[in-house]
Amino acid sequence: MMPFEVRGRFPLDAIVNVRLTTDEKDRLKEDADLAGMSVSELVRRRYFGRPIIAHADIVMIRELRRLGGLLKHLYTSSNGEHAQETLATLHALKAAIEAISRDHQKG
Repeated sequence: MMPFEVRGRFPLDAIVNVRLTTDEKDRLKEDADLAGMSVSELVRRRYFGRPIIAHADIVMIRELRRLGGLLKHLYTSSNGEHAQETLATLHALKAAIEAISRDHQKG
């Protein structure tokens, strides 16, 4: 039998059929889409304990960093007006980025 693809050193040449409810299948597909991978890759990673990093989280981290950069620019261009509010917001952005990153490491 010809392998579908190769992951690491070994070809993926075996197939497992699993019966699911329609809702379970939809949830698997949605989770795989969020992670930017196939359902097969998602199932392999979950079963074998490998990390899954959701594509949506990566996009969120980038956006939070971008917003932090814009806030920093606003702060410097306004000669430090609203310094306390700016600092509090930057700390909140940093905490959100760290929380998402921690979730990835647990994944």
